[in-house]
Amino acid sequence: MDMKLTNEKMRTFGGHERIGVLNAGEKLTEFGEKQNSANEALAANINDLIKRVCALEDKALKHEEIMKTLANELNGFKRELDRVRLSEKLNSGAIERLDKAMDLLNNKE
Repeated sequence: MDMKLTNEKMRTFGGHERIGVLNAGEKLTEFGEKQNSANEALAANINDLIKRVCALEDKALKHEEIMKTLANELNGFKRELDRVRLSEKLNSGAIERLDKAMDLLNNKE
């Protein structure tokens, strides 16, 4: 059964025809059947929307977890990069001091 909502599916009562006493029961039954069909279509669409929202929420939670993991990894990379930069500066300073010491030693000779 196609559950796509249309104006035609949702129209359960036309209201334009005269209903006689003899066919009132038949018309009431027809209205009830149309109303039930409309309610089923609405319920199916609502349930489908609920499933889709739940799926989107699950994806959002997964993306949030992934983003937190990435943020933690980036912080770790930044700390490591800062450590490497500091080591490079310390090593450069030590190399300059050694170079000056060698120059002084070579100049004294």
